[in-house]
Amino acid sequence: QVQVVESGGGLVQPGGSLRLSCAASGNIRSILAMGWYRQAPGKQRELVAAITSGGSTNYADSVKGRFTISRDNAKNTVLLQMNSLRPEDTALYYCNADLYLYGLGPAGVYWGQGTQVTVSS
Repeated sequence: QVQVVESGGGLVQPGGSLRLSCAASGNIRSILAMGWYRQAPGKQRELVAAITSGGSTNYADSVKGRFTISRDNAKNTVLLQMNSLRPEDTALYYCNADLYLYGLGPAGVYWGQGTQVTVSS
């Protein structure tokens, strides 16, 4: 049973910081890439940041310079440090992981349930 679980969301004032964490567990041999997406009410889900197993990163233009993604391959976790938060960052943040499983091989992308981030004064 594979699980992807996010944590760390909450309410923060504009200009504040939050750190989101995501852990993948189960019959995982390796994780090819991990990423964070977000979806605000009435909007489509969008990529926030992604990181490969080799450490290459990709960011949405709207978060460059404010958000930092990092991962711990040994622990199958990915972090998203979010600084200088703005009200427009308010959304449900989802983590995903592109997995390679023991006995199955490439298994595709698994998603977490999401964690709410609200930026408001």
